[in-house]
Amino acid sequence: MIIPSIDIMGGDTVQLVGGKDHALSAGHPQPIAEKFGMVGDVAVIDLDAALGQGSNAALIAPLLRTTRCRVGGGIRDIGKATEWLNKGAHKIILGTAARLDLLSQLPKHRTIAALDALNGEIVVKGWREGTGQKVPERMKELREMVGGFLVTFVEREGRMQGIDLAAVKELVEAAGPARVTIAGGVTTAKDVADLDALGADAQVGMALYTGKLGLAEAFCAPFKSDRADGLWPTVVVDDLGQALGLVYSNLESIRAALAEKRGIYFSRQHGLWRKGESSGAVQELVGIDVDCDRDALRFVVRQLGAGFCHVGTRSCWGDDFSLQALLRTLSEKILAGGAASYTSKLAADEAMLASKLTEEAAELAQAAADNDVVHEMSDLIYFACVKLAKHNIDLSRVMKELEMRHRQVVHRHGQVKE
Repeated sequence: MIIPSIDIMGGDTVQLVGGKDHALSAGHPQPIAEKFGMVGDVAVIDLDAALGQGSNAALIAPLLRTTRCRVGGGIRDIGKATEWLNKGAHKIILGTAARLDLLSQLPKHRTIAALDALNGEIVVKGWREGTGQKVPERMKELREMVGGFLVTFVEREGRMQGIDLAAVKELVEAAGPARVTIAGGVTTAKDVADLDALGADAQVGMALYTGKLGLAEAFCAPFKSDRADGLWPTVVVDDLGQALGLVYSNLESIRAALAEKRGIYFSRQHGLWRKGESSGAVQELVGIDVDCDRDALRFVVRQLGAGFCHVGTRSCWGDDFSLQALLRTLSEKILAGGAASYTSKLAADEAMLASKLTEEAAELAQAAADNDVVHEMSDLIYFACVKLAKHNIDLSRVMKELEMRHRQVVHRHGQVKE
């Protein structure tokens, strides 16, 4: 699959040729990360930190709340590695610091070792100094300690010269269980597909920024279909993962969906279908991913309006009850107002709501019997959801916060507050 790259220098997104010659500037990384992040992981590299000439950490940290980022550049010790993992980096990329003593202290599945290769030899110190060691040899030393390798072909970096598939095949074999990502030279959708077929991902920068390779084309390159019409079955889910329906996609519809950041599909009867164009039940696109066999997609959307189904229900399986449904109902009651609604009264009286939250939390803490725990938890969830609805906060934001905390490798010790 494709891993779009964001290289940051001096607060600007840049692309370099051969790691040194400035080729282009693309501006602030935030909108770029939001765009690239719709198709999966994004590699974010702090070039200044890597070169020991500054830091772009203040720009990178906010990206971690909206995008699955692989963060690299200047991570040389356990303190910095842990800091980025705790900030929410999906994975971290270590260069010369990828030593066994350091790797043994890090979560394997979230650690990538970066190996820069010039004509097959690992090079260091800004690609200026050779080590005499070949990439496959180093991979075999580290492969049980990392979840992946990022191999950059220095002689091809930023030059869009294509890839050496024979060399990549050797690297994938040497990496063993670790997933290989290739950077340097990836230029066409076929390059991405060929790498995926070998079991490797493609980290792409220059080709995307120059328009040589489209994001949709790169993302869809490995996809396949067993249908006569070539369409890809697409499961549509909301931003909490609840299934809304089944549709179909093709390259044209995905290109439009990414460009417009909307739920756009391909109807077998009518062609390109912008969901909600006539009904108003539009969808904001959060992201797209593909299954392990590369023949089915999942669209994650924020569903607006009545719902996904043409009969007016939230999903094509009806209006199932969920916390999200509860929150929507509470929001509607608060919006409507009126003295008859207990929910409206709570929302209007901050002190009353605070008192009920404190009361129910205490009762949950004291509950011992299973039925009592269930009852008190239900009460607390209701009042907590009123608090969210009052502030117009969606549950997806709460889940995102929990996900960020789940990624932390150093947790709170649980001291009791005085």
